[in-house]
Amino acid sequence: MSWIRESKLNWIQRLAIRIVKTGHIPKHVSFIMDGNRRYARKNNVGKVEGHSKGFDKLSETLQWCFQLGIFEVTVFAFSIENFKRTKQEVDDLLELARQKFQRLLDESDKLNEHGICIRVIGNLYLIPEEIKKQIADAVLITKNNKNAILNIAFAYTSSDEITNSVTNIVKSVNRSELMLEDISEDIINNSLYTRHSPEPDLLIRTSGEIRFSDFLLWQISNSCIYFSDKLWPEFSVYDLLAGVLYYQRCKNDLELTSRQLKGKPPIRNSRIMSYFCRLDQNDQMLLEESLKIKCSD
Repeated sequence: MSWIRESKLNWIQRLAIRIVKTGHIPKHVSFIMDGNRRYARKNNVGKVEGHSKGFDKLSETLQWCFQLGIFEVTVFAFSIENFKRTKQEVDDLLELARQKFQRLLDESDKLNEHGICIRVIGNLYLIPEEIKKQIADAVLITKNNKNAILNIAFAYTSSDEITNSVTNIVKSVNRSELMLEDISEDIINNSLYTRHSPEPDLLIRTSGEIRFSDFLLWQISNSCIYFSDKLWPEFSVYDLLAGVLYYQRCKNDLELTSRQLKGKPPIRNSRIMSYFCRLDQNDQMLLEESLKIKCSD
């Protein structure tokens, strides 16, 4: 299944989208795509088939988001916790990821034509070398695209992200690149994997589970949360529209909370700005080094 696909919505579904678009559309939506394994059990197919159906649903959902005018999407594709599953399932998941990232590279011309920027957030050091190289390729090829952003959380947990943020800050303090008085919420926020993205306006989780599974815990403090009972491969355009309608209903409350929490703008001196630049440079170096990896056939 292609990452970039043509719309197959019927006229009623297209009309529903136009009606919902008369209201406020979230700029950034994140998804916890849960229910692939339960879908497999429900339909008496293998787990890998359930995960494959989940990818097909992702590509379809991305098209719906594009039609709605949602600028940025973040998806929880692979948790660090997934490494604790059986070796067979982990191997199957990683092989599926390798195939889908390769498809992403094969369609890089389409991504650039549509102006889609791919970002991968997570701990790249935990990822097999071949996939790491594919990720580096996709990120660097599309980094200058401005029309839409897809963030793929791969080998990700919020606990690891916050730990990595604090570790980078501590190292900079020990090297006297930052001072203790520089440390603030703003510093931590801008040390996260997601530092180039705004907080999600809307988080959607499927499968009826009412939990966050260690996903974007720092970023969703003011987000609208929508839980759907649908298993992810069964998620429909109407389920997405229901989430957006829920967001539109709670938007006024979100704006009020945001105004109440808004305080003085963060103070950023030259040390802090240099620290932020070094983080970006380190990320760029890691991606470029990944491209030099020699993978076995």
